[in-house]
Amino acid sequence: MDAALVNPFIEGTLHILDTTAFVKVKPEIPFLKKDRKSLGDISGLLEISGDLSGSAAISFSEKSILGIVSAMFGEDMTQLNEEINDAVGEICNMVAGHVATKIAEMGKKVNVKFTEIKIGKDAFIEHVKGVKHVLVLPFNTTKGKMVIEICYEAVSDG
Repeated sequence: MDAALVNPFIEGTLHILDTTAFVKVKPEIPFLKKDRKSLGDISGLLEISGDLSGSAAISFSEKSILGIVSAMFGEDMTQLNEEINDAVGEICNMVAGHVATKIAEMGKKVNVKFTEIKIGKDAFIEHVKGVKHVLVLPFNTTKGKMVIEICYEAVSDG
């Protein structure tokens, strides 16, 4: 997978977590995921369309998202609820905007949009049909674990 198409997700997520919640993020070793199970307790799903087709998921452990949203809101969040869901959706919307802008700077027209929240470990995350492997970028944050999953459909130059 082309790093230039992956980096905007990393840059956007790290920038948004730093500026909205003062959360620092340290990358861990990326790997390929072969199943469709969520790697976090709550995940926001993104769809990529246009010159590129694909999907992404940003997943957080319960501990990390509670810490992140507590820092964002300035109040102690203790359980997953509608406010947490909304915050994950907003984080995903901000990441989507960043990714679309950065990929446009490469001369490609894409629409990146937040589509839904999935709750629970092992929740089913449907990436691009027919793609066998999903790139997983794990991170350790100052609030806990999170991962970004990215999957692009093969594009022919036709």
